Amino acid sequence: QVQLHESGGGLVQAGDSLRLSCAASGRTFSSCAMGWFRQAPGQGREFVAAIRWSGTRAYYADSVKDRFTISSENPKTTVTLQMNSLNPEDTAVYYCAAAPYCGSVDITETYHYWGQGTQVTVSS
Repeated sequence: QVQLHESGGGLVQAGDSLRLSCAASGRTFSSCAMGWFRQAPGQGREFVAAIRWSGTRAYYADSVKDRFTISSENPKTTVTLQMNSLNPEDTAVYYCAAAPYCGSVDITETYHYWGQGTQVTVSS
């Protein structure tokens, strides 16, 4: 069983920064890609950012491009999301996800493993 453990959420003010981390544990696991999605109250789960290990290429939603950075210190099993210039529209539960097989990184169907989610709240 693979488990994803997220950390780093919290309550911040507009303009502040937060850093989310995610680590995989459990049985031997090697992913094709890892990513972050978020879900605001009453909304669907939306893509935020992902990193595909082949070529170490990063992908971002337009709404976070130039503000958020996805990276990893231990490729294929950990991923970090640095979030800068946060605004109230970024308020959501953020989920880490891992895809054991390669596919479109911006859709939930690609990911087999999900974390429990961490709350990010940005006050104005």
